[in-house]
Amino acid sequence: MFVTVTSAILMLAQAGPSAATTQPDIETREVEYDALASGEARTAIAQLEQARADNPGDPALLINLGAAYAAVGEYALAETAYREAIASEDRYELELANGDWIDSRRAARLALLSLGQAAN
Repeated sequence: MFVTVTSAILMLAQAGPSAATTQPDIETREVEYDALASGEARTAIAQLEQARADNPGDPALLINLGAAYAAVGEYALAETAYREAIASEDRYELELANGDWIDSRRAARLALLSLGQAAN
């Protein structure tokens, strides 16, 4: 399973590999990108928490949730979300806003490190 995440890990897309093609088809779905990008982090938190009930271990969702919590200064909750993404049984390749691809656990670790710097 692949996931594309853009704009500081705010937008998510999933794809399943296809045996008939060399590149996977990508199905895109937003995970509160618009709310986060427009500074409506509390709205994003509410929506992400609701989505989390259906997908509790989705690392991209958890990373986005961590970003939303960090945006409102809830660093302990952001840290918890990032740590849950690291520990998730699910693992994706994420595409960052700059086009780089990164493993979801590595992305969550980097977000956790930057959270530590932001909280200080």
